[in-house]
Amino acid sequence: MSSASTCPPAVGPRLLFTDLDGSLLDHRSYDWSPAAGRLAQLRDDGVPVIPVTSKTRSELLALRQDLNLTESPFVAENGAVVGLPAAWCHARLERTPGPDGLVIRTLGVDIGFIRQRLAVWRARLGAHFTPMGEMGLDDLVAVTGLAEGEARLARMREGSEPLIWEDSEARLDAFREGLAGDGLHLVRGGRFWHVTGESDKGKAVTWLTERYTALRGVHPQTLALGDGPNDIAMLEAVDRAVVIRGCHGLEVAPRQSRLYRSRATGPAGWAEGVDHWWGRGERRPRPALTAADNGQAQRITA
Repeated sequence: MSSASTCPPAVGPRLLFTDLDGSLLDHRSYDWSPAAGRLAQLRDDGVPVIPVTSKTRSELLALRQDLNLTESPFVAENGAVVGLPAAWCHARLERTPGPDGLVIRTLGVDIGFIRQRLAVWRARLGAHFTPMGEMGLDDLVAVTGLAEGEARLARMREGSEPLIWEDSEARLDAFREGLAGDGLHLVRGGRFWHVTGESDKGKAVTWLTERYTALRGVHPQTLALGDGPNDIAMLEAVDRAVVIRGCHGLEVAPRQSRLYRSRATGPAGWAEGVDHWWGRGERRPRPALTAADNGQAQRITA
């Protein structure tokens, strides 16, 4: 466990970035009730809680409602897709929200290109793997534990493709090198390997932090929580981080001096980590970002 001590009372705005599966959500049941009290406190304190996940935009739209996070942006597909609510948009740059009231920014590459290159490298290497897009619905339900309707949403990819690797480590290394030549990256999640473009969770977190700073004129204190190797870039991109004890046995070792490792897993570990860094000191409500702030931006990261 990290020897870092709890930080002094926060005096400025804060942003919290969080992985979902295995972190805020239980790895198997997807329950978040152990974190509900801490989520409510953060909401009362005006701290945006921003999901940063391998889930798709389609999965997140309903989940944001359930978690009461509709006023916060989100990052989907390991950094490939960012959803911005009105208060996070700049009137000059983002004028046309979608029917759900969100502006979608794509930071990754198109799913069609990823799937095309997967087919090329499978044939070239003779590799054995199963992309999520090729999995039968029953198989996907069995692997993920999702309900059938949720599994359908999980297959609606825009900028990344999860896959199950079914071959040797040597061939995996060759596969990774081949993808890199195409500008694609292979990252490990809790259940799947994920093929993405140049985007990752860390770059998306940095982009959102810069957007907030431009709109508000002040740099926020940032905290991130995650449990998997695909969270490392996010955990390295913030001021303070929490590695939640995982159920997968994979090493998660970010280069982060202000790091706490939770004793508990899933949402209980999530609440433990938030409490470690932000659980003491002032809890005076902080003003949330509002649409009126948009006109005050002097500089914007496009």
